[in-house]
Amino acid sequence: MRRLRPLTEAECYARCYGAWDPTVKIVRLEPRRPRFPANVSGEDMRRALEERLDARVGDETEIEAA
Repeated sequence: MRRLRPLTEAECYARCYGAWDPTVKIVRLEPRRPRFPANVSGEDMRRALEERLDARVGDETEIEAA
């Protein structure tokens, strides 16, 4: 079946749920803020975390040896 025009949200609601309920409101959301480009890749972040964890494990073994 081919549509002649797109349905509005109100028309879709009426088709799915029947009569319009006054307790239901359609809320317009503000557009999302643009994201800032990341200077670091996910792989770089993973490597940095591994290095920090390895350094922490090294510090713990030094404390235990003392």
